Amino acid sequence: MRIAILEDNQDQRRLIQLWLEEAGHHCHPHADAAAFQRSLKRSSFDLLVIDWELPVSSGIEVLAWVRGHIDWHIPVLFMTARDSEADIVHALEQGADDYIIKPASQAVTLARINALARRLGSPQRSHEPLAFGDISIDVEKGEIQVGGCRCELTEREFQLAVMLFNNVGRLISRDHLLENIWGITANIATRTVDTHVSRLRQKLQLTPEHGWQLKAIYQHGYRLEHLNEPPIA
Repeated sequence: MRIAILEDNQDQRRLIQLWLEEAGHHCHPHADAAAFQRSLKRSSFDLLVIDWELPVSSGIEVLAWVRGHIDWHIPVLFMTARDSEADIVHALEQGADDYIIKPASQAVTLARINALARRLGSPQRSHEPLAFGDISIDVEKGEIQVGGCRCELTEREFQLAVMLFNNVGRLISRDHLLENIWGITANIATRTVDTHVSRLRQKLQLTPEHGWQLKAIYQHGYRLEHLNEPPIA
């Protein structure tokens, strides 16, 4: 995953970055809120790690900015030494998805981050097909129908479709798709993802005349939009 870190303590920042990169993630560390916000404006990330105590803006203020200006569904992990029950409740109520009290071990930190990643990447498991207008997805059977007709999809195309429909309106980075569909160590060209997206667009009729738009966001990733609903980002 592409993970942005906001931590003003240099030693802590380097340690978190080391842990995450050892686990195969791509990290973008920041020492202050201004740099962090600039990065989020021009790049997409799959997860954010934010400290509370910062030199200018507090982590809570940065979190409020993220939830107001960036895709609400980006998972946010608060990682701070503040350990009171009131602080934990406040951060979660303001939109944090999880809260780790420092000092935290590498194992716990990675386990929490992996759990947050699964919320975005795991397909919804249901014995009943998922319905999106005239598109029906049966995760158990590995089958997608459009207008009652079964679509012939490869395994990768099916996984990509499930990922996109589980995140309608959300921007999903290419890195996230590569890691969750092709595997985190996959050594393939970005063009491979583009090709799969193009095929999926054609096979599932994800075009404006059918009420859908599957957009490539330059240098970021992809977003599937239902044209009757506004995008989340």
